[in-house]
Amino acid sequence: MRFITNKKDASRKKNLVFIVLLAVGIVALSSFNPASGVETKDHTILSYPGSFNELAENASPAVVNIRTIKTIKGGGRVFRHFKKGPFGKDDPFHDFFDRFFGEERPHDFKQRSLGSGFIINKDGYIVTNNHVVENADKIEVILKDEKEFDAEIVGRDPNTDLALIKIKPDRDLPVLLFGDSDALKVGQWVVAIGSPFGLEHTVTAGIVSAKGRVIGSGPYDDFIQTDASINPGNSGGPLINMQGKVVGINTAIIAGGSGIGFAIPINLAKNIVDQLKSSGEVIRGWLGVGIQDISKQVADYYGIKSRKGVLVTEVFPDDPADKAGIEPKDIILSINGKEVGSSREVTSMIAEFGVGETVKIKVLRNGKTRTFKVEIAKREETRISARSTRKEKQTELGISVENVTPEIARRLNLKEAKGVIVSAVESDSKAKEAGVRKLDIIKEINHKSIQTVSDLNKVIGEIKKDDPIHMFIWRTNRGFLVIKMIK
Repeated sequence: MRFITNKKDASRKKNLVFIVLLAVGIVALSSFNPASGVETKDHTILSYPGSFNELAENASPAVVNIRTIKTIKGGGRVFRHFKKGPFGKDDPFHDFFDRFFGEERPHDFKQRSLGSGFIINKDGYIVTNNHVVENADKIEVILKDEKEFDAEIVGRDPNTDLALIKIKPDRDLPVLLFGDSDALKVGQWVVAIGSPFGLEHTVTAGIVSAKGRVIGSGPYDDFIQTDASINPGNSGGPLINMQGKVVGINTAIIAGGSGIGFAIPINLAKNIVDQLKSSGEVIRGWLGVGIQDISKQVADYYGIKSRKGVLVTEVFPDDPADKAGIEPKDIILSINGKEVGSSREVTSMIAEFGVGETVKIKVLRNGKTRTFKVEIAKREETRISARSTRKEKQTELGISVENVTPEIARRLNLKEAKGVIVSAVESDSKAKEAGVRKLDIIKEINHKSIQTVSDLNKVIGEIKKDDPIHMFIWRTNRGFLVIKMIK
């Protein structure tokens, strides 16, 4: 073994080692491919793709541009608003507008719009959004090679904003295959192809930002959120994974948002597209209940330790749940043995059952579990039950109330004309301080049902001064709430 004793020799050795290490580093860097990823002790962490070129070239021929023409009756909303004048029915210029316009009917006008779609069958079936083709007088499809075809609507589903249209091609068409949106992971790369602002076959890339987004667009909200650029005109176009398969249908953006787009998961769309193709409509299961998630307040009110399950807010007469024996305030725990955690989950599960199919629904009622066998019916979009009641007043709690009438139910879009509505709240009252608001619907007080103002007065009269009041109310856009106060 040789030992270095001379300082000069030691310096030369250090320089030589540095040069060798530098050379090794350069070779290692030159062989590293950022698209393939980097090795860690346990697994490979993938980085960004080297190029989207091949994916875009393969997918783009099956993506189409959709142009529609719609007739807007009577000049549309803007014209009607102008004709009404700026001050409504008390407009001092009302006579002027009448003299100027008279009873002449405003002219209709043609509205042109743009959207996207993608071919799923060589015979010309194309998937797009319902809002792209709804009420269209004429639908025109332009392929990538600029050939144009007239299209007809095969079927639409407004609830999920999906539509299936068809053209009559002169040859076999390129198609896109469905992928598996359930297998998508947050952070994975996706590509959007469409015609934003009419710029045909625009390709944008990004990642899956989130899954299961609820944006208030309908009863089946379950969107994929992505930062792949989506703009007006992208609607109906495909969201594609790195294997070139469709995992979503680009549908919505946030007004004023930047880099936030939403796509319908393809797993949700598959069954709908099949039904539209076979029958032109979507048939969904119907239970016949109103439901909502269980808030902390509701859980405390009912003494529920866990917030699992879904609260039944109303049961529609003569519908499946009513016939089976399910009641308002039951808490749905499971359906066919599968636990449920949200109202959205229950709605989706019930929709998947066939009409006439019998399902087992387990509920919690008064602290005990019960199981009901329910025969699923066809979903109806509107259920209204109303009854006339006379108006009364009550101000002991610092609120004015009235019975809910059919007219009030209609104006507030309530399913039934039951309960008591708050028409006013005094500014310095206990009710105001506790959080009671105008238009709240009072359903119960201290677990006692409130059907009329007389019921409310009776229950309040039985409560002693300084005793607690638990008010179970319905609030528009919020659902059931529990408000606590002291008498």
